[in-house]
Amino acid sequence: MVEGKNVKIIVAAHKAFRMPEDEMYIPLHVGAEGKFDENGQPLDLGYVKDNTGDNISLKNPGYCELTGLYWAWKNLDADYIGLAHYRRHFSLHKTRDPFDGVLKYSDIEPLLGKKELFIPKKRRYYIDTLYNHYKHTHYISQLDETRRIIEELYPDYIPSFDNVVNRTWGHMFNMMIMKRGMLNDYCTWLFAILFELEKRVSEGKVDMPELSDFQARFYGRVSEIIFNVWLDYKISIGEISKKEIMEIPCRFMEKVNWFKKGYYFLSAKFLRKKYDKSL
Repeated sequence: MVEGKNVKIIVAAHKAFRMPEDEMYIPLHVGAEGKFDENGQPLDLGYVKDNTGDNISLKNPGYCELTGLYWAWKNLDADYIGLAHYRRHFSLHKTRDPFDGVLKYSDIEPLLGKKELFIPKKRRYYIDTLYNHYKHTHYISQLDETRRIIEELYPDYIPSFDNVVNRTWGHMFNMMIMKRGMLNDYCTWLFAILFELEKRVSEGKVDMPELSDFQARFYGRVSEIIFNVWLDYKISIGEISKKEIMEIPCRFMEKVNWFKKGYYFLSAKFLRKKYDKSL
């Protein structure tokens, strides 16, 4: 890799799974802190662990793949840094074996320097805004408190927040590849907000019921939405040009039951049945 074009993409995983073979990928065991095997030894998936270096591995039950993003931000040195998931990858090619189509360095290298940010293609909800979808599937007090925190810490972002949550689409999954300086800007902003949200939740200042393990993962879900807030604001002030952004399709590595996903989506919207598991 030539100077200025060094790319490292972590692949967040909590279990052993097939990984891309391209050298720009770093399989990362997220939530590694406190995990043990059947012999009582620290669980070893054969991956780099997110409890090394500067880390927030213990927050993984609520932060999900964001403990991996934090680890990459604090511990990786590369011109571009990205995040993918063991079950979901950027892909420019349709192939029979989904892993054959996973984004390769040879795919992205010609674009480096021309593009500064690579993000998933828009996920469209069509009949629901991001705000209402969150309200139907999770606990809206979490997102409302996030708005109050942004209003206090970063008030200039509030028009973008209100714009984004009233859209019927967003760049989701907490997936991105971005220049190192841009990542520093985003993560500084993001984790300041999430740490304050976590503080207020721990102090009982956010009204919500006792959460299941699934619903407790809301910091990662909030960040999916506010990534769009950060991006909308940066575009609005001209700090990021739309010409510097490239949307890339995401591909699931496992079969997806779209009928079941649709059923849960409609049940949440019309029957007010909150999600109780990953789909």
